[in-house]
Amino acid sequence: MPQLSQIGEIYASQLFWLAIVFALIYFGIGKAMVPKIESTIEDRNGRIAGDIAAAEAARDAALTSERDYQAGLESARSKATVALGEAKARAIAGTEAKLKASDSALAAQLDAATSRIDASKVQALAEIETNTVEAVEQIVAKLSGVAVDRATIETQVKAELAHG
Repeated sequence: MPQLSQIGEIYASQLFWLAIVFALIYFGIGKAMVPKIESTIEDRNGRIAGDIAAAEAARDAALTSERDYQAGLESARSKATVALGEAKARAIAGTEAKLKASDSALAAQLDAATSRIDASKVQALAEIETNTVEAVEQIVAKLSGVAVDRATIETQVKAELAHG
């Protein structure tokens, strides 16, 4: 076979070109591409480290903001509690003042009504006494035909009304 007989003649030249191609590939990749890949990896690692540092800084800032927010919230709650207590105290004081004023007004109205009732009672008793004296005077005059002294009748009616 002629192809096999040529192997010895072209084998050395093929090995030579194979060595040259492998050397070019080795030096091309090793000297040209590997440094680019290494710099890309280093850049990527640097960016990752920077991003991690930025994320940690952002997390620390967020935690600080949250602590400040919680402190502000607690401060606002305590202020609101104090304000609520003061408002309740003012409302209670105002209500108590209104109740005292109302009680005073009601007591005055009650005293005035009691005075009017007492005056009406005295007036009614006086009218009852007068009407009773007149009725007794008329009854005695009709039944017995005798005119009795009005002062005597008034004394008797007052005595009877006082007992009964």
